[in-house]
This record gives sequence, C-alpha cells and structure tokens, in this order.
Amino acid sequence: MRALDEFRRIAAEHDRCFRLDGGGSQRWSGRRSIMGWLADDDLSLSYDATRREVVEHPSGRVVGDDVFAVLQDLQDGDPETHWIGYFGYAARPDLPARSMPGVPDAVWMRTRTTAVTVEPERVAAPLPGRAVTVPVPPWYAEAFAEVQEQLRAGNSYEVNLTYRVAEHSPADPVDVYGRLRASDPAPYAGVLRHGDTWLLSASPERFATIDRHRRVETRPIKGTTPRGASAAEDEDRRHQLASDPRFRAENLMITDLLRNDLSMVCEPGSVVVPHLMEVESYASVHQLVTTVAGRLRPEVGTVDALRALFPAGSMTGAPKLRTMQVVDAVEQEPRGVYAGAFGWISGDGRADLGVVIRSTFRSGDGPWVLGTGGGITVHSRVNEEWAETLWKAARVRAALES
Repeated sequence: MRALDEFRRIAAEHDRCFRLDGGGSQRWSGRRSIMGWLADDDLSLSYDATRREVVEHPSGRVVGDDVFAVLQDLQDGDPETHWIGYFGYAARPDLPARSMPGVPDAVWMRTRTTAVTVEPERVAAPLPGRAVTVPVPPWYAEAFAEVQEQLRAGNSYEVNLTYRVAEHSPADPVDVYGRLRASDPAPYAGVLRHGDTWLLSASPERFATIDRHRRVETRPIKGTTPRGASAAEDEDRRHQLASDPRFRAENLMITDLLRNDLSMVCEPGSVVVPHLMEVESYASVHQLVTTVAGRLRPEVGTVDALRALFPAGSMTGAPKLRTMQVVDAVEQEPRGVYAGAFGWISGDGRADLGVVIRSTFRSGDGPWVLGTGGGITVHSRVNEEWAETLWKAARVRAALES
C-alpha cells in the first residue's frame, strides 16, 4: 500500500508517469515494481495512425510517420535510458487495423528517473463482478457467424474475435489500478499516464522479452478456463485445459505462427519451443501457455524485432495478415490500445513487454474502454465463446465499479 500511495503522489505531480509491476503471481514474473516519471522537458512520443504522424513532446513537432522506425532511431545504447509505453493495435502502418478516435495509437516516454521496489507476495482478494449470462446478443452472434464463414472458406484457421465496451467510473485511476492489482495479480500489471491518456493493466501474457545476449522470448496464451469453485472442480478444469484437443489445437496454431514470426528476425536454427502447452494458474483463470524463443540476428535492432512480432499472434489468429483483414471486416469498433503491447525498452537493447489484455484505457473525459474476446475455430460454440468474454472481463469491470 505504501508503494501505491507513493505512485498516487507521483501521478498527482507528473502528467507523464508509470508503474510496472511483476505482481508476484508467477515465479518467472518476479515481485519488482518500477515507478517513474518525466520532467517537463523530458522526451516522449505519441502516434496517430490515421494521420500517420509521430509527435514529439513537449515540442509538438512531427518527427516521423512510423513510430517503430522513430523509436529504433532513438536507441542510444545507454543502459540507463529507458523507454516506457505502449504500441496500440493499429501501431504498424503496414497492417490492416483501424485507429480509435481520440486515443493515441502509441505512446513512449523516455525516462532516467525510476525507482525499483520489491513488493510482498500477493494473495488475490475477492472482488465481486457481474454474473456471467447468456442469451448471446444478436450483434455478437452475427460476428461469430461471419467468422465461421471465413474459417470454412479457408481464409483463416483461427480468428481472435473481440469487442469493446465503455464503462463510466468516477473513481481515481490509481484507485482503480489498486483494486485491479489486489484482485488479479499478474506478471504485466501496470499503470501508464501520458497527459490525459491512461492505461491500467492486469495482463498475464508476455508479448516479448529481449535480454542482453539478444535472446528473444515470447509466451503466447491460447486456451483459458475459469477457476473452479472447489479444489476438486479446480483441478478438473486444470486437467481439461491441458488435455482438451480443441484447446491444444488452438495453442498449436499460434505456436506455429510465433515460430514463423521469430524466424524472420532470428538466426537460422535458433528458434526453439522450450515449453509447450503448460498450464499457468491465476486468481480467476487457468491458461495454456507456450514459450517460443530464438536468438536475434546481429543486424536486427530491438525495436525492429518487436515490430516483426507485432501484434501478438494470440490476438490475431493464423495466418496473421489474412486473419487481421478478417478481424478488420468483422469487428464493429477499433481495438485502440487493446491487443497491443506495453512495457519497457532499454537503450542498450533489452526489452520486456506484455500483451494488452485484462486491461482498460481512457483518453480525455471519455469513458474507460474495456476489450475482451477469444479465439474462434470451426469447433467453437457461440454461447460458450460469449460467456468466456464475460468472465475474462469480470474483474476489470468490478475494479471500475467498486
């Protein structure tokens, strides 16, 4: 709580600030919390995909038309320089994705002012949420049916069908983040503020890490089930997730997609799958996770590598480009920050970013935007998929409503 109070003070004094928090929910994520802020004359970038403009702050100058290229050019080799921010789903100008009006498609803040603390282990606190209901709304059923047509036509093997909802909340963003973190500790918990844009996250999914040896690792999640009400039911659901052919097929398709993405930037023969379809347990869900890793080729820069992997294959489906075209045609609203990636990039080439899921974002005086969804295959059932979108979003909604 003391760390949260300290961040509340930082957010009140600095309109460009952040907190990234491992959450202590998994052994690999650690319990470090990194907080920081920008001084008035420190550099940050924002990107508008509709206008194709990367804007430098605080000067307001347009400094490019591709945020990945601008960010790569600004890597200075200094391990004390850290960029904190996000790529929204439409951040790559060469891929089919719509920009959400009023919300930056990318924000990156350069900071040398950070504080690292080690948080105590967290046990998720109960947080009431809305009950999961069906019937399925007509608009979702129509989108699901269109996805099924695309799958049966052979245009995709798996489509990650998502939607956005608006949630009004009078609560302070830091309080919402505190409730979300307490109820659902996650490896990529965090809060970012850039002016009047906020991103609050309890994401469990790694987009990519790059270490000092230029080893890149991604951990796609595909296959999710809610926790059971009793120990016996919980173990049954864990076993079902690990053994169900449908979940395993979904995960394998995305694993192959990530192997292909990594092969474009990694040394030949270095791409491996050290962990295949392992079950990770969180406060509200069990998830099926695979690890795909490789070693970057010498000529590939860190941001260039992140661009090649973006957006996360688990949030598109396979094959990536054609499936993104299907998503663009079927989904009613732009994804905005949702399904993008956020975290940090060091000046010396290291990086650690999560996928923007189990998260909410807001710009200006508008409502909080919450994204949710899931992977659809020809074997999917519409009522089950709709219910899954509700329980995935339940804890974020509850944090906003409390």
